[in-house]
Amino acid sequence: MSGTIPNFIHEVIDSDLASGRETHVHTRFPPEPNGCLHIGSAKAIWINFTTAKKYGGKFNLRFDDTNPAKEDDSFVQSILEDIRWLIGEEPDGGVFFGSDYFDRCYEFALELIKNGHAYVCDLSPEEMRDYRGTLTAPGKDSPYRERTPAENLDLFVRMRDGEFPDGSRTLRAKIDMASPNIVLRDPALYRILRVPHHRQGDKWRIYPLYDYAHPIQDALEGITHSLCSLEFANNRPLYDWVVEKVGFARPPHQYEFARLNITHTVMSKRYLRQLVETGLVDGWDDPRLPTLAGLRRRGYTPAAIFNFLRQAGISKVYGITDIRMLEHCVREELNIAAPRRVAVLEPLKVTITNYPAGETESFFLPDFPGEPGAGGRELPFSRELYVERADFMENPPGKFFRLKPGGEVRLMGAYLIRCETVIKDAAGEVTELLCVADLETGNGMPADGRKVRGTIHWLSRAHARDSEIRLYDNLFTIEDVNSIPAERDYDDYINPASLRAMTGAKVEEALVGAAAGERFQFVRQGYFTADSRTPGVFNQTVALKDSKGQGS
Repeated sequence: MSGTIPNFIHEVIDSDLASGRETHVHTRFPPEPNGCLHIGSAKAIWINFTTAKKYGGKFNLRFDDTNPAKEDDSFVQSILEDIRWLIGEEPDGGVFFGSDYFDRCYEFALELIKNGHAYVCDLSPEEMRDYRGTLTAPGKDSPYRERTPAENLDLFVRMRDGEFPDGSRTLRAKIDMASPNIVLRDPALYRILRVPHHRQGDKWRIYPLYDYAHPIQDALEGITHSLCSLEFANNRPLYDWVVEKVGFARPPHQYEFARLNITHTVMSKRYLRQLVETGLVDGWDDPRLPTLAGLRRRGYTPAAIFNFLRQAGISKVYGITDIRMLEHCVREELNIAAPRRVAVLEPLKVTITNYPAGETESFFLPDFPGEPGAGGRELPFSRELYVERADFMENPPGKFFRLKPGGEVRLMGAYLIRCETVIKDAAGEVTELLCVADLETGNGMPADGRKVRGTIHWLSRAHARDSEIRLYDNLFTIEDVNSIPAERDYDDYINPASLRAMTGAKVEEALVGAAAGERFQFVRQGYFTADSRTPGVFNQTVALKDSKGQGS
């Protein structure tokens, strides 16, 4: 999992090491604990983690917990679980919290004020936006910009002590209101916010903004290469301004890469949270979500995710990756690793009329066909069976090689059977098939050498066990979720068929008691994983092959 591929980030690091600008590599991943990680987060983790591994460096996990209004310890715990699951180890550089540096950030802010690099501003948020200007027009200086350091120190201490209402004052960097980069037009460094912090409690009534706190945290931890996504590119000059004005001798440097976008998938944490809180999905670990918890519950593996990220690559430009590449990666892994089992999703009763009532025999089915010695299990066979309803058609098209009136198929690993009678209920629904079996030769090989093209799976009705099997499709009907028109909403593109629960499914006895997260190939159906919440439920990981036109 720690393998890397050549990319521009490594080229930068190679140059830094060769020139002596850096002597080692230390990276970090800084999630905000206001939601669960998703596969876009996995890209950032993969880049930072594998880069540190490649150069024999360290990798930190640091929680960006500077906004207590949206953060919670439950997300801290879920992120820790996701990180450990994904990289298979503890972050070797350590686990930190941005809030642990609040005292240092405050001390540095005092120094910025004393040196004339920051001032307390009384403009409201609306007034600050008006003063900021536009992309084509410069901003205007705040009327409070020329307060003396002494005035600013007095006001800032009083902000800390809770003397002023929330939102009434900010501490702003004193940079350049005419800068072509709007980020540098005296950005806010601190705001007043009376919200208890999940780690600091009621200690603070002011909190640092991310753009101020983050570079300080990087520098204090000895981060050499601050790797982040492209939306922070415009913020890089502010990053550099902070570490320069604070006065770090060996400041870290920021480098940006394109974030991960996947077809039919949303990466907005805000909207993912909305989906969860409105009940449109079954929690943060709903298998339809791109969250790591959802992918884990669905049966995806860290190796498959890392392989996908490796294939998707790293660039500096926007792109969107086909979700079928991700599906291919997990399918490729599970084809080798997942033992075979039998499940009938929509059971149709079959009675073998020439098979003795009350008699049972067993047929050996391998766990991994084509691998002698890999083991297997005995599957009971009796007079009454279940087959898949889709494996029978009363009036089939010409090239239908499964069960039909007068037609013959092979029961996988067992006998050939021929359908002789179709039984229906009053509504005309097929309820049972009466068939005869060729009992002369088992394992589907007829004694007379005749060819039978169709093979279907089956279960003994007396030995089958009840199960719920959940089938999944894309959560969104639109391919590029980022292209949704401004006048429309994500909800307009939710796929109503993204979940199909097969509540009457039957499975073989070997699946009873499957451990949460245990993965199987259900023959002729796909790859499935035992649900982590409900025993007896299996979640579809991926189909056996790509039905949308890109096989694997």
